[in-house]
Amino acid sequence: MDATSSNSSDPARPVLEAPDMARVLTRIAHEIVERAKGADDVVLLGIPTRGVFLARRLAAKLEEITGRPVPVGSLDITMHRDDLRLRPARALARTEIPGDGIDGRLVILVDDVLFSGRTIRAALDALGDIGRPRAVQLAVLVDRGHRELPIRADYVGKNLPTSLRETVKVQLTEEDGRDSVLLGVRSDALRTGPSAEPGAAGRTVPATGEN
Repeated sequence: MDATSSNSSDPARPVLEAPDMARVLTRIAHEIVERAKGADDVVLLGIPTRGVFLARRLAAKLEEITGRPVPVGSLDITMHRDDLRLRPARALARTEIPGDGIDGRLVILVDDVLFSGRTIRAALDALGDIGRPRAVQLAVLVDRGHRELPIRADYVGKNLPTSLRETVKVQLTEEDGRDSVLLGVRSDALRTGPSAEPGAAGRTVPATGEN
């Protein structure tokens, strides 16, 4: 989905650029080491697509800090989503669990944008099919608010208050050729004018990662 509007007078604006993203990921990595008392049993699982790239970057930073490699993988949540009947069929992503598994480990789920919390609920369900970690935490690059479930992030790169008329799009070099976080206006909000504030229906076409 495109976070930029079709109206040139309302372009998406960057709220994080590449240097900012590098700094917040470094900060999150240090917070993980501090809270996990060295991160000895940490496993990072990224939620496709951009959460996987962020998890790999966090793993590299954790290795720089601790001097030890940190297991990293990916967790496909497609079949656990609660909107399967509402959206067209989608291709399955890959689940890759590090060789030592997740049983008894501290699993940190990594995603790009935390919005309603429904993606994370699906991730917890998917995780339960794989093993039994001793604890599960959540790291996100951006928390934009508007939670619909009692879910919060343990590590947040940037808290970004938004309205439901706005979109948040994360761009990563691995997928998009650049690093940035863009804040824009929903195209349907532009068409309907300032008096239209979407409610729950505003979730039906979220920007990338906004769940």
